[in-house]
Amino acid sequence: MFSGVLKKMNTAFGPSVGYYLNLKDDFVALHQFIDQSITLEMIGYECLNCSRTEPIFRQGFCKKCFFESPNAGDWIMRPELSTAHLDIEDRDLVYEKKVQLQPHIVYLALSSHLKVGVTRKTQVPTRWIDQGAHQALAVLEVPNRYLAGVGEVALKEIYSDKTNWRKMLQNEAEPIDWVSERNKAIDHLPKELKPYVLHENTEPLAIEFPVNRYPEKVKSLNLIKEQNYTAVLKGIKGQYLIFEDDTVFNVRSNEGLVVNLSVH
Repeated sequence: MFSGVLKKMNTAFGPSVGYYLNLKDDFVALHQFIDQSITLEMIGYECLNCSRTEPIFRQGFCKKCFFESPNAGDWIMRPELSTAHLDIEDRDLVYEKKVQLQPHIVYLALSSHLKVGVTRKTQVPTRWIDQGAHQALAVLEVPNRYLAGVGEVALKEIYSDKTNWRKMLQNEAEPIDWVSERNKAIDHLPKELKPYVLHENTEPLAIEFPVNRYPEKVKSLNLIKEQNYTAVLKGIKGQYLIFEDDTVFNVRSNEGLVVNLSVH
């Protein structure tokens, strides 16, 4: 049995994505347990920032840390709100400069449908894997998060920035004409971002996930309510565990839960 606080699964890109749970004393290769029975048992909470054991509020943080930690600033979800390039602090300027003032990628990704997104360059292709994208293409590389946000806001006029997680898990996506979509995205960018367009690697990256069976009718596991759940693991996609009874469990949205995990 493995025990520890849930955090976003680590991933390794390859012919099929590898998934790893980094628990307190164990580094669990979850993809190796596909087609085996797994039990998840919730035993408590632990804030990812302060380690307090009070209930998680959002994003793995207790309520106090969610509103105070620089790891939960609004600019994380809305990069156009970044201000470190102006020397303006949101919650912690040193941290914000470290994260915001580095190369960022504006990309198109195909999961449930074609969407636009932003990530740090160091998070390619991790970010695409986490979203369950089977194909993704970097369109821009800019020197800071603010400019990436400007690009994303512009492209949100023609692309969604959200994933339909149910369709993503059911592996439903229409074929994409990547040449056409890339050209459309570039044409829609503001003039000041055109110098940052990437002209190499114009073919999308293909991503294969370790899934033996996709769910037909998706049911989401609420481990806080259920406390204990056992089923055969059939696959992993995005940050979701997929079980044989069409139940799925979003590891990322349950960050901060302390669990026991058993494999039978």
